[in-house]
Amino acid sequence: MKGVFNSQYIGSKVGEELSGITLLGCPLDATSSFRGGTRFAPDSIRKASWTLETYSPYLKQDLDDVMFYDAGNLELRQGDLTYSLECIENAATEIAGKGKKILALGGEHLVTYPILKTMKKHFRNIKIVHFDAHCDLRDEYEGQKLSHATVMKRVKELGGSEIFQIGIRSGTRGEFEELFPIDSPTSLVASLSRNTPIYVTFDMDVFDPSLVAGVTTPEPGGLTFKEVMEYFSVLKGMNIVGADIVELAPDYDTTFVSSVSAAKVAREMLMLLHS
Repeated sequence: MKGVFNSQYIGSKVGEELSGITLLGCPLDATSSFRGGTRFAPDSIRKASWTLETYSPYLKQDLDDVMFYDAGNLELRQGDLTYSLECIENAATEIAGKGKKILALGGEHLVTYPILKTMKKHFRNIKIVHFDAHCDLRDEYEGQKLSHATVMKRVKELGGSEIFQIGIRSGTRGEFEELFPIDSPTSLVASLSRNTPIYVTFDMDVFDPSLVAGVTTPEPGGLTFKEVMEYFSVLKGMNIVGADIVELAPDYDTTFVSSVSAAKVAREMLMLLHS
């Protein structure tokens, strides 16, 4: 049921101890190469969530039945990347140590790296499903090893994980040679098993910018919301152990549609974590 925005994501339960999923804002906004503004995304997603119904016609579930807790935002130092990444990793470690799943609201895509450093300590051979317009497999970008453009390269270097990439349409020749592309929900489900732990990282620029303009690096030729939900449908019932939603830059979309789209992705992601 729609209601008045109360600073938490719609449907958040009161007690963290009763919840199996922790929603955490990670407003990292440090290495964006084109335009920034991702620090404002977590709160914009929360506000947009109050325009939604709690029921998902895509996954046939209701958020009222999902036990999750909105823990608010981490207090990151925007000028101190090392501190911010350590802060995210420590928070993810605390959440995983309590036996809970995490849904992180970025922030730029680099937030995925410290979270997966933690996840790989708890889950062997974790599979990664990566929705994005960009490969993010550069070894360095503008002299930086730690960047939103290098995040999946750094994740690969952690070892022991297959990465399945969906929606990719931008990168260097070398990145495309390293890519493991998935071009259909059928291909995705054939690459995964229901018992294998899976982490989903979702860059909002996977959507076509004609639909979702409020991202840091828009790239024409993207997916529709319906196509994304087809991928989510085959993930339902699998062992999703964590997820993030990144690269929303809400101030670049005065229509607020991009934030609503991100909030809706978050609703579906919470249900995937619950199922």
